[in-house]
Amino acid sequence: MMRVLIADDHPVVRRGVRQTLTDEFPECEIVEACTAGELMSLVRSGTWNVVILDISLPDRNGLDVLKELQADYPHLPVVVLSMHPEDQFAVRMMKAGASAYVTKESASEDLTQAVRLALARRRYMSPALTERLALEAVLEDGSKTLVLSDREMQVLCLIAEGKNLTEISEVLILSVKTISTYRARLLEKLKVKTNADLVHFAISHGYARK
Repeated sequence: MMRVLIADDHPVVRRGVRQTLTDEFPECEIVEACTAGELMSLVRSGTWNVVILDISLPDRNGLDVLKELQADYPHLPVVVLSMHPEDQFAVRMMKAGASAYVTKESASEDLTQAVRLALARRRYMSPALTERLALEAVLEDGSKTLVLSDREMQVLCLIAEGKNLTEISEVLILSVKTISTYRARLLEKLKVKTNADLVHFAISHGYARK
């Protein structure tokens, strides 16, 4: 029997994903997790055909979770489901080993296809993402944030959410001093001076909501 593990902290999203998958795969068993800790515990305790992973979990960033899954379970397909548009995080998630990157807006249309390909050990990418990956090396200012490391990107997004250094350190499980260093790098790389500037940058480039 096909077994699917959904990790998302929003019950409405989990319910929608469950319905979409049940309609397409009536015989599959679906189990839900709402935190990264719960997800990892379930992964360790059973055998799964595919994981559907939200990029924003309350206790850990989805990118870190994906990297851990790839390190410990390299043959387990992971379909990333995100509220963020494809051009924001898709390249990073695919490079980290995701089998697919599906936005929540298009989930009902793309999710079943992504899962089918993941089960066949193939990757699902839209034409736009395929082109973006191919041309990444020559992308210029329009993809300015690609110069940021994964951790810098996480810190930027958390600052944009209004979290202070202490709160960010708790989310990423790093020292406040380390988070302060990442913030300083962000200010330097993005050529801005304040947290307000960072928030403005994140919003204007679609990395945070207004």
